[in-house]
Amino acid sequence: MTTPRDLLFVTMDVESSRTVERGNLSLALAGAELIDLLEAQAVSLDGDRIVPGYRPAVADRLMDEAASSLDQQPPYESVDDWLWRRGRGLSTAYLTAFETEGQLTRQPRNRWIPFRSGGELTLADSPARRAAAARWTAGEPVLAALATALRLRDERPEEPADVADEAVETVLATVADAVNELEFERQRRAIDDEAFSNIWRGPGG
Repeated sequence: MTTPRDLLFVTMDVESSRTVERGNLSLALAGAELIDLLEAQAVSLDGDRIVPGYRPAVADRLMDEAASSLDQQPPYESVDDWLWRRGRGLSTAYLTAFETEGQLTRQPRNRWIPFRSGGELTLADSPARRAAAARWTAGEPVLAALATALRLRDERPEEPADVADEAVETVLATVADAVNELEFERQRRAIDDEAFSNIWRGPGG
């Protein structure tokens, strides 16, 4: 399986007091795709610029789309720009793929899932789901860092995940920054909406 798929399994499976917003998840999934492309040597980083490498054969349709969408011309795309462009609607695309493949089913709610799915989605028991759970339980650094960016854990780990590859570290740091930026923008809009609502109601509500 791929890192974005494992991340989606973990996001829907892990008990958490927080709900994961689709926008946050989309950014993290885009980062996970880029990390897998780095590990496949399909891309490299020149500073924060994504430089295409050789084009590997990719069985996963969404990962193939990711590889196909790379900017092929200098000065190339920054990691941050990639996250925002590629991440647009990406969580929905992965959920649709899961549902098409039978990894995900719609049925009456029988447990709370920390993800705003827009429907009652339940993960099917599958080898892919169990493999993702094993990777999570083992504390694999990349998956752990992505989960931290999404605040899946109620408490942040005392030590950041130990990722040896500098390029992967750059992607993970950019994902965390992008998620924080989106959260800040979401909070700012909520404050603006509340202020407008108070003005509209006028004195005394």
